[in-house]
Amino acid sequence: MSGQVIQGIDYAAVAAPLVVALTAGLVLVLDATLPARPGGRRLLGGVTLAGVAAALAVVAVQAVQGVRRETFCVPASLGGGESAGSQASCSFVADRFTLVIAAVVLAAGLVVVLLSMSEVAIARTPAGEWYFLLLATLTGAVLLPASRDLIMLVVSLELVSLPVFALTALRRYDGRASEAALKLLLVSVVSTAVMLFGVSLLYGVTGSVHLDRIATFYATAHPQMPYGGAGVTTVAVVLVLAGFAFKIAAVPFHFWAGDVYRGAPVPVAALLSVISKAAGFAGLILILTVALSRQAAIWSPVIAIVAALTMTAGNVLALRQRHAVRLLAWSSVAQSGYILAPLAAFTATGRAGHTGGAVSASVAYLVFYAAMNLVAFAVVMRVSSERERNTLDDYRGMALRSPASGLALAFSLVCLAGLPPGLAGLFAKVVVFREIVAGGLGWLAVVMAVNTVVGLYYYIAWTARLFTPAEAGGRQEANAPVAVAAGIALTVTVVFSVVPQVVLSALG
Repeated sequence: MSGQVIQGIDYAAVAAPLVVALTAGLVLVLDATLPARPGGRRLLGGVTLAGVAAALAVVAVQAVQGVRRETFCVPASLGGGESAGSQASCSFVADRFTLVIAAVVLAAGLVVVLLSMSEVAIARTPAGEWYFLLLATLTGAVLLPASRDLIMLVVSLELVSLPVFALTALRRYDGRASEAALKLLLVSVVSTAVMLFGVSLLYGVTGSVHLDRIATFYATAHPQMPYGGAGVTTVAVVLVLAGFAFKIAAVPFHFWAGDVYRGAPVPVAALLSVISKAAGFAGLILILTVALSRQAAIWSPVIAIVAALTMTAGNVLALRQRHAVRLLAWSSVAQSGYILAPLAAFTATGRAGHTGGAVSASVAYLVFYAAMNLVAFAVVMRVSSERERNTLDDYRGMALRSPASGLALAFSLVCLAGLPPGLAGLFAKVVVFREIVAGGLGWLAVVMAVNTVVGLYYYIAWTARLFTPAEAGGRQEANAPVAVAAGIALTVTVVFSVVPQVVLSALG
């Protein structure tokens, strides 16, 4: 029949998310057949860990091969009109950007699974549901950086977000967890509605959902687009930015972070801080720099202002915190501002359809930040199992009574502050600062410098507590999964501090 298209699927391209999704299905089957005993919980955790490790191995093999893979493609003659160009448009693309984000997500996923083993063991948490929901979130987070059409982007982002509500509320007898889940649900519903409105406007103007065809439309469209196309595009850009601002906890949509991180189990807070944030930034970068690169004059000034406000609000709010997880929550908001900042310089350093220096700087900071932050969450997980309040004062003397955990946390905090010997954080800030200055945004560089100094206060204050003598307490060591999680994250952070070129060369 004419017009019929037979889709071919490149299973090598989708291997990583497919492995994670199949592992999620296997976990459900095992949960239904295994007895509800500690041994069954450990087996489910082991299967989950093995599945995530296998997906990470697939990503590593694809990175070594260095081959760009595409699938779910439509011919140039379909669905794009004159703006479709001469090449097929694909919904799934596994390129360097995709592999870097997928590697960050899966490596962080290993740490979160290890932390989850402790959470499932000490709390009245159903193991099967927990690991299935976690794997579903990881599946969406791996799919998202490969998404190259608006529909797949939105679906992947929701696949990342929806399971987190249930993960947050799985502590069924914890009122604070239920409150956090409700707040997260309301925020996500609003952000999704706003984003869908913006996405629908983009489709209405361009007539396509594929990012490359949207970019082609704006590259070839006449200055006076029909039906007020220019004005509608501006509204669409603002709405899409607002939707993603909710997802990455950027100002003015950051208000949910403190309460949600505080109420959620620590592994879920770590997931929100690293995996969910990485997925949100991946989607934002793809839409802005691939589909809307020609509209950078509209969105780059907005990004610059939002980045400045986000890093400032995050640091100021972190100054007032006395609870460890809430401090990390507002610190995470400030870090979102640093990650956003290079994108504001895209007009000067990027070019249409190409992830230039601005994107590389943002992704590099995201990679460094993920490793540093996971070390802190692993140690906080250990303390939360010993002391329910988990305030900063609970960490007094930790480096003296538990040297391994105390020194690991101290190194993480120094890295996040950007001070030696935590060179990973210093390199991350230098890369971003250099890109901002090269883009001619001197005022944003000044704001970032001031915020870096402000951030030193609460990071150093927490670090100082670790070495302050306190009342003698029982010497308790972390359980094995938490210790392994902290060790993995710490090792990666040290490697980044010694050989930062590992990240910078991978991003080109």
